[in-house]
Amino acid sequence: MASSLRKLLRKIIRKGTLDVTGQDGRTERMGDGQAPFIAMRFTDDEAEEAIARDAQLKLGEVYMEGRLVIETGDIYGLLTLIKENTLVTDLNFSMLWRGILRIAEARLRGLMPINRNKHNVAHHYDLSAKLFDLFLDDDWQYSCAYFNPPGISLEEAQMAKKRHIAAKLRPEEGQRVLEIGSGWGGMAMYLAEMAGVDMTGITLSEEQLKVSRMRAQKRGLADKVRFELQDYRTMKAKPFDRIVSVGMFEHVGPANYNRFFRKVKELMSDDGVMILHSIGQPYPALYNNPFFEKYIFPGGYIPALSEVMPFIEKNGLLVADCEILPMHYAHTLRHWRERFMARKEEAAKLYDENFVRMWEFYLAGSEMAFSHEDFFIFQLQITKKRMSVPDNRDYIPGREAALKEKEATRPPLEKVEF
Repeated sequence: MASSLRKLLRKIIRKGTLDVTGQDGRTERMGDGQAPFIAMRFTDDEAEEAIARDAQLKLGEVYMEGRLVIETGDIYGLLTLIKENTLVTDLNFSMLWRGILRIAEARLRGLMPINRNKHNVAHHYDLSAKLFDLFLDDDWQYSCAYFNPPGISLEEAQMAKKRHIAAKLRPEEGQRVLEIGSGWGGMAMYLAEMAGVDMTGITLSEEQLKVSRMRAQKRGLADKVRFELQDYRTMKAKPFDRIVSVGMFEHVGPANYNRFFRKVKELMSDDGVMILHSIGQPYPALYNNPFFEKYIFPGGYIPALSEVMPFIEKNGLLVADCEILPMHYAHTLRHWRERFMARKEEAAKLYDENFVRMWEFYLAGSEMAFSHEDFFIFQLQITKKRMSVPDNRDYIPGREAALKEKEATRPPLEKVEF
C-alpha cells in the first residue's frame, strides 16, 4: 500500500528525479527523469508516515535517526529538490494544522517572561571545542565569511569578514571597544592587534570563554583583551567608543529588541559607532523551524529588517549604513558542511552517528535557507550622531587595504591545543 508520503511526493516532484525505496525493497520513481537525481531509502514504514504527518520536524529527525538513508546524492540535494518543486497548494491538511498550532505556541512563548538565554546558548556553544575545530577556519570564526573576491578560501574569506567589519567600525588606537557575543575571541584579538584598541568581549558560553581567554593569553594580549561571562542586559560599564556584535543578534529574540538597543545606547559613547552583523530573512517568521528549535538553536530567531529598524529608531539611534550580503553565508555553510563531513568519523567519536547526521542536516538546511529561501546577512552601522562616520562609503576600501597590509605583519594564529 502506498504511504501518505509517496502520495504527497508524487504530487510535489515535477522537475528532477526522486527514487524512493521502502522497507520492502520496492522502488518508486517520481519526477521527469531528468537531473538532479536523488535516491533515498526508508528502513521502516512508520518513518514515511511520520514525515507525511509533520515534515518540518520529522524529516530531520528520521534522517538523524538513520531511518532515512540517502543512496544517491546527499541530504542537501534532497532538501533543494523538494524546495524547488514545492508549492503552497502541495501542503496537506496535517502540515497546515501543525503550522497553525506552532504559530499559536510561538505567540504564547512570546508572552512568557521566562528567559533562558544562558541555557539556550549552552545547548549549542558549550559543545566540545574539538567539534568546532573539525570544520571552522584557523581563527574559529563561527559566522558568515565574506567571499570578496569570489573564489577565495574559507580562511581568506573569514579574514576578509573581520577586515570589512573593522573598516566600517573605524576603531582608533586607545579607544575602548565592546564586543557583544565574543565567540572564541577571534574578532576581539583582531581589533586589538590591528587597531591597538582596548577590547572587552562578553559571552554566555563558558566553553567559548575558556577557549578565548586561553587564546588571548597565548598571543600576549591579556592586557589588551578581556573576556567576561556577562549578559549584555545586566552589564554596567563606562560607555564604549565602539561596539561590535557578529552572529549574536539571532539569539536576542523580538521580545528583547527594544531592551537590546536601549542597552546599546547606554553603552555607546555620544560619538560612538556600532556594527551589527546578523542573519536576516525577507519577512517576519510566524514560528521557528521546529527541528532547529528542538535540536540546534532553542530560543533562536532570525529577524526581518522590518522588525529591527523600529527599535533602533525608538531608542534614538541612527542607521548610518546598511549592507546586505545575500549569498556569502551559503558559500560559508558549504565549506563548513564539506569540511565537517570529511571528518565525520572524528565527530562520531566525540558524540555518535546520530549527532553527525543531525549536524549534517543542520548545515545542509541552513545552506538551503540562503541558496533557496532568500535569507541574507545584514550589516548595520549604528550611531548616535549623523556625522560620527563619513557621509559616503568611499573610506571603506582604503581602510580595508591598510588593514590587509598590516595583517601581513601579524604573527600567525596558533593552533588551539586541547
